[in-house]
Amino acid sequence: MDKKATMEKFVGMIRQLVSDVQGAPYPGPGFEPELYSIWYEHVQINAQNCFEFLDENFPADKDELSKTLQKMFK
Repeated sequence: MDKKATMEKFVGMIRQLVSDVQGAPYPGPGFEPELYSIWYEHVQINAQNCFEFLDENFPADKDELSKTLQKMFK
């Protein structure tokens, strides 16, 4: 996949993830735990797909994240 196609795919994945997060069920009166569970599972799958795509296509970012985490836990 060329760089432009990779970026377009990633942008689409991020837009879908943001859309999913924005559609989170509000835990107010009449809140249905089953609806929340369905939403949560869907968002987790999309987030995992985004992380995997990042790891495969932007490996330099992974090195920077590792350095940042090491600094946090010193």
